[in-house]
Amino acid sequence: MKRVVGISLGAGDQDFEFAARFLGRQLRVARIGTNGSTAKAVKLLRHWERHADAIGVGVVKDSYTVGAQRFVDKDSQRLTGAVTRVPVTTGGRLSDILQEWALRHVQNRLGNYFNNAIALFFSGRTNYKLAQTMAEYTPNLVFADPLLQLGVPKLLTSLDTLSLYASGAHYVLEWTPERLMASAPVKEWTHFVLRRAMRDATVIVAPVHELDDFGAEELAGKTIVTSTVNDRRIAAFKAKGVHMVIDGSPALFDHVLGPSLLDAMIVAATGKAGDDLLEDDYLEIIESLALEPRIIYPNGFRRVNRFAFVIHPLSQEYFKNIKPIEMLSHVSPPVFMNTLEKAMAYAPPFVYSKISGIRSPTGVEVEGWLISVGGTPKEIMRHSPEFTYRRLLDAARIARGLGAQIMGLGAFTKVVGDAGLTVARRAPLPITTGNSYSASGALWAAHDAVLRLGLVPTPARGQKVKFKAMVVGATGAIGSVCARLLAMVAEEVYMVSPETAKLLSLKGSILKETPDARLFLSSRADKDIADMDMIVTATSGAGKKILDIMKVKPGCVITDVARPLDLPPEEVAKRPDVLVIESGEILLPGKVAMKNIGLPKNVAYACLAETIVLALEGRFENFTVGRNIEWEKVREIYKLGIKHGMKLAAISGVNGPFSDADIRRVRKLALTARAKAAAAAATKGTRRAAAKRRGAKAAPQPTPQVARRGAGRAATRQA
Repeated sequence: MKRVVGISLGAGDQDFEFAARFLGRQLRVARIGTNGSTAKAVKLLRHWERHADAIGVGVVKDSYTVGAQRFVDKDSQRLTGAVTRVPVTTGGRLSDILQEWALRHVQNRLGNYFNNAIALFFSGRTNYKLAQTMAEYTPNLVFADPLLQLGVPKLLTSLDTLSLYASGAHYVLEWTPERLMASAPVKEWTHFVLRRAMRDATVIVAPVHELDDFGAEELAGKTIVTSTVNDRRIAAFKAKGVHMVIDGSPALFDHVLGPSLLDAMIVAATGKAGDDLLEDDYLEIIESLALEPRIIYPNGFRRVNRFAFVIHPLSQEYFKNIKPIEMLSHVSPPVFMNTLEKAMAYAPPFVYSKISGIRSPTGVEVEGWLISVGGTPKEIMRHSPEFTYRRLLDAARIARGLGAQIMGLGAFTKVVGDAGLTVARRAPLPITTGNSYSASGALWAAHDAVLRLGLVPTPARGQKVKFKAMVVGATGAIGSVCARLLAMVAEEVYMVSPETAKLLSLKGSILKETPDARLFLSSRADKDIADMDMIVTATSGAGKKILDIMKVKPGCVITDVARPLDLPPEEVAKRPDVLVIESGEILLPGKVAMKNIGLPKNVAYACLAETIVLALEGRFENFTVGRNIEWEKVREIYKLGIKHGMKLAAISGVNGPFSDADIRRVRKLALTARAKAAAAAATKGTRRAAAKRRGAKAAPQPTPQVARRGAGRAATRQA
């Protein structure tokens, strides 16, 4: 029986010993910890080289490569150099294979898990290969090498700067006094800077024992990439709120075997040592043992994805949310607010609010950031598209730095120019405008409102609903999809847009999909508005009057998708017998924490909800961009929303959510108005008939002379 010993600088109370058959050989394996004592480790190494067949040393790799340069770790070399009689290994090559495999395994199995994550490496030099792998998924790499090696309060943020640092760090280390690094002020400062970096990170790559000194403040919600995590450490991570631990070390023979010990077992079983073990040998051994990286959830399955969403003020009134500006607006002339509105359009983007607490029934969670650009719709439309593109790309860079994996465009930012195509091409992360869910939400809300009002007859199964629907702004991104979907369910659909050629093209496209659709085209909304049961307004009118609400049929449901609204509150107030909905807002799952955006708690605009749904699903891709929305995506995002617990929020109008009593009141007023209109029409018809009858009775009879002349002319004609 061959003897294998692992000497670790870790805790001695985690030692173990077992005997097992491994790769066809009977081995007795022991792990011995030295509680951080290098002197004790040297003593044990000299003892066991006379009694063991192979020794694993659990220290930093004896050599490592950074960029094109290879470095030798003197401390590790000093320990391994203490053994001359038997093979000794730090397991460096095996560790690189197992950890890189673990990282790729998680990315593939969980799908885009590390995309744009903020990854903090305690040592980029000794984990350079792992850092290269992580760089394939995220540019947000942070290395603490200068901080932990030299006490310099500086973090490196790229592989290039890490290579540059590594090429000169060993010279600095040679003349840096050890007592300076061990001094209390330097240690305290180092610890403070490292803790702050850990709080900002989403992934931490570090030796497991170096995390013992940190608590929930630094580790809660984090993903830890490390090695040799035993049950005791898992319990500690659970208490500190760690979400996930990725461990490349396999669990064999009821123990977690570190790379150095496992490599020593391979050396003893195969009889090969050092460079004699090739990459193919490791591949064959890993496959024969059916090893697999360990993904550990100390607190049960948890996954938190990240998103960002761009917002902007819809009018000057939004600036008054800032107290000093609100006070100045009362005493300053109007020119002050106009000047402020113009100046804010040039302001750089900033984080308005963090969003947290969104949790899908699937167990996936998301967190995100609302990033504000300063231009109102008036200012956005006043400038060239390139002006807005630059601010959106600045917002995208901020989002990437925060760790967001996808970014949505809100309100007028998704209307400008080519509706997100240019931004999606240039941005460092995926983009969506949210228009697919906006279209879905608009019709979802309209359908729900029509059913609750009960003024439209319920159709027989498989038949279209007997109602007339109008889409104002039908050639726009959202309007065209609304028209396509309404054509499938409504008896008649009226499409309104000043773009007549696009209307004709849209009609032809819809008839290919729905041949039995009854479609009517117009460039003016007021032409047929009085007969409509449902109206969807999806224009980019920027405050222009789109339709005359006084001409609308009592009981009509109007869904206003436009931002700013096509129907301001003062217009809506004129018709209490009409139900005007401010689009289809979505109720988010979970207990959402974010700043007020003008909606009830847990409620989001549909375009924001689309970004959240994609983040929950892990679909980090350009989903809805451009002016042509695919209705298949509208259907897909609706289904994904249902999967992740999205619900139609309480139907909201300009004065907030509609209660059941509000709906009943609108219905009652609509029925009363219709009855009055019917009575008035009937009275008018009766009067016309009576007048006609009176006119017939009062018609003058011809005199005898006239009668005789008429008879004579008739006789002449007959002759």
